[in-house]
Amino acid sequence: MTRALSREVITGLVCLAGSLVLLAATWNLPGPSLLVPVGPGFYPRIILGITAALSVALILADVMAARRRRAAGPAPAATPRENYGLVLACFAILGLYVAALPWIGFRISTFAFVAALQATMEPPRGWKRWLVLGLVALITTVVGYLLFERYLLVLLPRGRWTDF
Repeated sequence: MTRALSREVITGLVCLAGSLVLLAATWNLPGPSLLVPVGPGFYPRIILGITAALSVALILADVMAARRRRAAGPAPAATPRENYGLVLACFAILGLYVAALPWIGFRISTFAFVAALQATMEPPRGWKRWLVLGLVALITTVVGYLLFERYLLVLLPRGRWTDF
């Protein structure tokens, strides 16, 4: 009896294959110059290596979970609730974020994006949840700004309306 591959295994295999193909492509990039200790392939290799490792972890986790499910016996069939409206709302929020970047800048639009996406995915109930939502949005924005603008020296969009 053959078991069909689950969505998680298929996703893991596709991501693993893609990351390995792209990782192999980074070996053709030029090496570091005398002035800079890392070359143009350094950060892509890190990201693609992490993606490959997480893909393997996804595949292994699903295989182990399938073994546990088979050992436990048949479970009652639960049908997943499909929520296409939520997916559409998330894409709309992403589109608004991308459109807002040149007008209000990275910091304000990222804060609004993270807060709106969190509130859409799981609406907060109570003031403590709103506080957590605001703190997560603020910390994400500050860390993203410091990482890219200050550490990696990537110029982030400044808003035409806000110059911030």
